[in-house]
Amino acid sequence: MPHVITQSCCNDGSCVFACPVNCIHPTPDEPGYATSEMLYIDPVACVDCGACVSACPVGAIAPDSRLDTRQLPFVEINASFYPDRPAGVKLPPTSKLAPVIPAPEVHQREKPLTVAIVGSGPAAMYAADELLIQPRVRVNVFEKLPTPYGLVRAGVAPDHQSAKRVTRLFDRVAGHRRLKFYLNVEVGKHLSHADLLSHHHAVVYAVGAPDDRRLDIDGMGLPGTGTATELVAWINGHPDFADLPVDLSHERVVIIGNGNVALDVARVLTADPDDLARTDIADHALRALRKSAVREVVIAARRGPAHSAFTLPELVGLTGSSDVVLDPVDRQRVLDDLATVADPLARAKLEVLATLGDASAATSGLGRPRIRLAYQLTPQRVLGDDRASGVAFVVAGPGAGAGTGEVRTLDAGLVLTSIGYRGKPIRDLPFDEDAAVVPNDGGRVIDPATGRPVVGAYVAGWIKRGPTGFIGTNKSCSLQTVQALVADFNAGKLSDPQAKPLALDRLVQHRQPDVVDSTGWRAIDAAEIARGIGDGRPRNKFTNVADMLAIAAAERQTQPLRRRLAARLRELV
Repeated sequence: MPHVITQSCCNDGSCVFACPVNCIHPTPDEPGYATSEMLYIDPVACVDCGACVSACPVGAIAPDSRLDTRQLPFVEINASFYPDRPAGVKLPPTSKLAPVIPAPEVHQREKPLTVAIVGSGPAAMYAADELLIQPRVRVNVFEKLPTPYGLVRAGVAPDHQSAKRVTRLFDRVAGHRRLKFYLNVEVGKHLSHADLLSHHHAVVYAVGAPDDRRLDIDGMGLPGTGTATELVAWINGHPDFADLPVDLSHERVVIIGNGNVALDVARVLTADPDDLARTDIADHALRALRKSAVREVVIAARRGPAHSAFTLPELVGLTGSSDVVLDPVDRQRVLDDLATVADPLARAKLEVLATLGDASAATSGLGRPRIRLAYQLTPQRVLGDDRASGVAFVVAGPGAGAGTGEVRTLDAGLVLTSIGYRGKPIRDLPFDEDAAVVPNDGGRVIDPATGRPVVGAYVAGWIKRGPTGFIGTNKSCSLQTVQALVADFNAGKLSDPQAKPLALDRLVQHRQPDVVDSTGWRAIDAAEIARGIGDGRPRNKFTNVADMLAIAAAERQTQPLRRRLAARLRELV
């Protein structure tokens, strides 16, 4: 009974280190790990020990006998990663990884290594975890929102609750006695890079790639246009997007671009609101979806089916939960690609696409909204005067993107783009405008003018490598950065902090009196969970910063009383 990795795989590699027989690949030291859509268990080599199950932070692994109907395709997906071989012949281990990859030993100096991490998403929390494994390291995490965990909280679709389980690991890291949160503190506004360096040996920027790549065509910017990323943030209750004007009164939504985020948005817009009501979706989004008139979401791609940007796991998950269809012309494109494409992963996607339903049926009167995948459509302009009313596309020909001149128009009340992300410049650090990342060498920030490292400055995550990979990809990315940082510390290349440890608290309090610490975050977290219990939801999020700050402030006011009560109890005992 081999175990199987399913759709919610986050790629953080914890299962690789837990497995005693090296049956999970690709491993972080193997080619293709950084671009792999998921990890795969070898069904022949697996000894059914279950070590990977407890190691997985998102609950993505289960015995093949305990899969539900929607997970069954992952039995073949896992097996297809491994070469055919006679029954009973095990694949020899291909990885030489040790069970644990320790960071270099921190040199025992007079002062402990102190590191500031800017951002609190996956890259930041994985970096903190790696640093805190070592003795005498102190970590301070700075986040501009009153709540941590970045895209895991605000960017993962609410119906993907299993993927959000990684926050359990982050909660453990956040509870470490040598880590402090400074939430609701924006670096670049309340504190500068120089401020951080005066209180720390080094600063790790793990701020992601927060900007959307914009589509430069006429009509983008009209009311009724936006980005899929913004809509996901609205759905998740991100306070910066809680008031986003989202009009779902038209029967069709068009999404330009077909990556995983596009699939997420389409799936949520066509889902049963009663199912979403059992997730952590924001109340305002749930109310809007209950009133939605949307009957079809069209996901339009410039290229053909063989070049689909979404991953195989997400496609399998989508087709297992939603009504997904193709136009006859796109079905023929799928069949044509199947006849010529040799890449196994691309063929696996095409084989799933070939099973989709026919889009020729009218959308009116259908029992549920549907998702239509459309190919070889290049957006020309958004239609409408005062607001978006549709999109005009140029139809690509059978060649490599050659246009036929045919223009196809799709009516729509909401037009979203989902064509990627960009990092944005960080004050006082160099920035590569073309790649939209901070120039770096293995996480060390590099000054392009001199080619030398910027002392004390490091990057991890998307601002380091660009918007590639998945949640867990940040684990190995952050490990590389931490190893570089610790090596520099051990070599005496980092300057000791000039300010005294307690001075940081005073500085932050002076610059941002509404700072939220770890206790404040735990109070917000507990209040959200309590709000969700009555409705059978994992949590009911606060979407207003003032509400979050009120919860944190109330907790701060009760702390002295609690300490006095605890002291009195100790005296009585």
